[in-house]
Amino acid sequence: MRNRFNRGVTTLVGLMAVGTGLAAANAAPAAASSYDCPAGYFCGWTGSSADGSMWKTNKDVADLGSWDNKIRSYTNRTKKIACVYEDKNYAVMGGYWDQAPNNPGEWSGDPVPTTSSIKFVSTARECSEPAYPHWLSQTSPKALGFGDMNGDRRADVITRDQAGRLWFTPGDGTGRLIGSGGWNSMSALTRHGDFNGDAREDLIAREASTGKLWLYPGTGTGSLGTRKLIGSGGWNTMNHITAFGDLTGDHRSDLIAVEKATGKLWLYPGTSTGTLGARRLIGSGGWNGMNALVGMGDVTGDGRPDLYAREASTGKLWLYPGTGTGSLGARKLIGSGGWNAMANLISVGDFSGDGRPDLATVTNDKYVIDGYSGNPGWLVSYRGRDTGSLAAGERTDGEWWGLNGFC
Repeated sequence: MRNRFNRGVTTLVGLMAVGTGLAAANAAPAAASSYDCPAGYFCGWTGSSADGSMWKTNKDVADLGSWDNKIRSYTNRTKKIACVYEDKNYAVMGGYWDQAPNNPGEWSGDPVPTTSSIKFVSTARECSEPAYPHWLSQTSPKALGFGDMNGDRRADVITRDQAGRLWFTPGDGTGRLIGSGGWNSMSALTRHGDFNGDAREDLIAREASTGKLWLYPGTGTGSLGTRKLIGSGGWNTMNHITAFGDLTGDHRSDLIAVEKATGKLWLYPGTSTGTLGARRLIGSGGWNGMNALVGMGDVTGDGRPDLYAREASTGKLWLYPGTGTGSLGARKLIGSGGWNAMANLISVGDFSGDGRPDLATVTNDKYVIDGYSGNPGWLVSYRGRDTGSLAAGERTDGEWWGLNGFC
């Protein structure tokens, strides 16, 4: 177990040998201190209390060479997470831990020196996994009009990581960066269909600090174009901002949202210019009892998009069918409970390859495996049925942890 301590200021005096981003110092152990590690470096010491000889790096090191298994205490003064591996070449199986940036004077120690390689990453997940999740999708027999950002009839997932980057995963297990940073400033991300009329799926995001609503147009390749303001403010008063699809029957994608103060459900119809029209009340109250809304596409087979909603108090999942006239029909129970064990409900169309919209979910720590809860980060897939209901969930991948939202 590695514990963090605070130490007083002392001075390290020694001869520094610098090369290829590494430096070593030989000095009197009694004079050493964690404060001697300069900002921007990861430092290790041969002593267990930030004392003895010091080694430092600000670059990835696959093989510590003469310092292999010599570090007994360390501090991370970089701005990134340090992945500290017990084997060379960043081998995960031998054991590793992630060290967040330390403040001056902080250090961690271990009585047994085991460090053999170190690399620096933006998120703890990247010590052992790619920054994006492993997403697989079958080719759908038809284009559903949503869920497919690059036009290959495979359902795509957009992922935000904890560093605020945005990743595009096209359904073949690969991923690429489409937003280099700043996306943690958005308190809502949603996508379902084409809002600006160019036959490409778009993304809508709410800016937390201003309450503004932005449209990021899809390019048809999985990337996003220059954003456009579609809501000048006030959107922080709304919950569950959800791209729905064409609820009004005018062949334009619409948006729905719940008013926090009243629990009313509002429809914001899409327009021919890629903006939103005057809102319309479609739910007179009680929608604050739902803690997730998902625009599913047409799950009932009547050619109209439908809504899934999760009831917070019971964990039940409800289907609200679209009517094609800008309203919702009588709800139908499709999940009798347990849905509060899902941190994310992700609707990206047909990923099972049968032409019907499916639902992907990512678990939270309430999720139970073999009788035990505490299993976050599992991808559980539900195939859609003709009746609007879902087949039993299939647990497919346990490596969807350490991420910060999906759409």
